[in-house]
Amino acid sequence: MEQVNNEREPQWKIWEQSEDCESRGRRAFQAAEAAQRQGKAAFDRFHMSLLRARHEQERDIADMNTLLAVADRANLDMMRFQKNLAESRRLHKLAEDHIFAVENLGIFGTPTLVFSQRQAVFVKLSVPPPPEECLSAFMEIYHLASKRQYIQEIKRPQRR
Repeated sequence: MEQVNNEREPQWKIWEQSEDCESRGRRAFQAAEAAQRQGKAAFDRFHMSLLRARHEQERDIADMNTLLAVADRANLDMMRFQKNLAESRRLHKLAEDHIFAVENLGIFGTPTLVFSQRQAVFVKLSVPPPPEECLSAFMEIYHLASKRQYIQEIKRPQRR
């Protein structure tokens, strides 16, 4: 999102900036890459913990202390995580993912769900659904996206 929403010149790329460049998401991306090196289960725990920190606790995920706390909460091997994070300069992965998402899937924001045959659907929520409705809400979106491909946009007008 930081790349898409930047107000700099079009050729500016977040993944080409120096380490000291102020960024809202680059450190979190690097931390997620470091977590991924511990396997899928470790990454999934880290990812959920990161989402909770950002969206439920309103923590700053650009802050290294937040990322370390998230990794610890996700029960990662902290020595390995910190080592991988320190050597994690895998911003080429960020560039590859971004370019693929924009050029091949037309993605412009998050959250975007991608289903079979590369059907991408952007979903804007006012608030997260209650836990007991998450699966049914997801399934309704999935069915709408896969069975009604002719529907391009549904938008609820905002009352003033």
